[in-house]
Amino acid sequence: MSPQPPVRRPYLVGVVLAIFFVIALLTNILGPIIPDIIHSFHLTLTAAGFLPFAFFIAYGVASIPAGILVEWLSEKKVILAGFGLAFAGALFFAVFPVYPVAIASLFLIGVGMALLQVAINPLLRVAGGSEHFAFNATLSQLVFGCASFISPLVYSYFVRNLESGAPDRAGILVGMLARVVPSGLAWISVYWLLAASSAIMVALLALVRFPKVERQEDEKSGNWQTHRSVFRMPVVLLFFASTFAYVGAEQGTANWMSQFLATYHHRDPQTTGALAVSWFWGLMTAGCAIGVVLVRRFDSRKVLIGGSGLTLLMLTLAVFGSDAVSVVAFPLIGLGASAMWPMIVSLALNSVSEHHGTVSGILCTGIAGGAIVPLAIGYISDHFGLRVGILLLYLAFGWVLGIGFWANPIVNNETVASRAKAEGSSAIGLVP
Repeated sequence: MSPQPPVRRPYLVGVVLAIFFVIALLTNILGPIIPDIIHSFHLTLTAAGFLPFAFFIAYGVASIPAGILVEWLSEKKVILAGFGLAFAGALFFAVFPVYPVAIASLFLIGVGMALLQVAINPLLRVAGGSEHFAFNATLSQLVFGCASFISPLVYSYFVRNLESGAPDRAGILVGMLARVVPSGLAWISVYWLLAASSAIMVALLALVRFPKVERQEDEKSGNWQTHRSVFRMPVVLLFFASTFAYVGAEQGTANWMSQFLATYHHRDPQTTGALAVSWFWGLMTAGCAIGVVLVRRFDSRKVLIGGSGLTLLMLTLAVFGSDAVSVVAFPLIGLGASAMWPMIVSLALNSVSEHHGTVSGILCTGIAGGAIVPLAIGYISDHFGLRVGILLLYLAFGWVLGIGFWANPIVNNETVASRAKAEGSSAIGLVP
């Protein structure tokens, strides 16, 4: 008897896309509110740097254990646990809005996001079918990018209306938030919204029936012994450093641009600053579509070099340009950086011949760069000024630029030219 084909669940693809949307809201709301947190809690820039540190160090700590945990339990249990931690963290800070609680809250949310990220990709493959996975994965990144674009605008909308003096005129939701948000801390409304979003996801997902996910070999995380052996491979260490540098640069830009614009150009963080962060994520999403076209025509290393060059140029204009130039250049960094993550991951996985699931887990652990680089920028800035601190981004983006020169994958990405050459060779009998 021939095996039954796997049952597709199109509705579950929609569920996974909703999860990606909420993950983006939770992950990328921190950047635009950092100036408000600094002002409300009278923080040094180093202390402010501990906020993204707490969130992204949780990714670094939890990514590999999450991969092992999801194989012991099930995707549904791990996803529910992830949203449960996010709900607890967001509610904790919404009720007790003080700096130490903010650190603990962000760490809990970060652990929850690590659990979600590890669990949902194999689930997306099974729900939509392997033959549609590439399309659905691309669609999920589009949804993630759209939510990242919307997130700062949501913050700006609620803060401006809560501080308007007549919040009830802005709608029922704003009026409800006005009753629970402390006076002078309108930005705390964001955490009430994050707690509500996480609670809704827990309630909805508890009712959804999840399919059994048989993980492919390259989706398995491997045991601790495998991780240790793979981590000793020089090429894996180099690409771990690369994901560390990229995520550090991405989050260093997103988390400090609003404060930079406020410090040097006196731009309002709740309007211009939030809009700059929003467009940073929006242009990063648009750039992914451009990257898909470019990588079909050029070697991925050349695409990475080109994107890195554009990023370093925009960074220079953002840091040293005039007010009008800086406001535009900061978001344009996202356009140059958009292709970096997929290029780094694809080059890394194409540079090893086995244990791809373990390598993926190690690469995800490099997300801890989003903890270290923003914190280092804050520390340097307290001593020498934010303009000097943000120059650390040159080192991080410069490392990514270097990947295009030293990477030597076993398998190169297929381009239009390489495919035509292969087909031509096959036609004349050079390729069997």
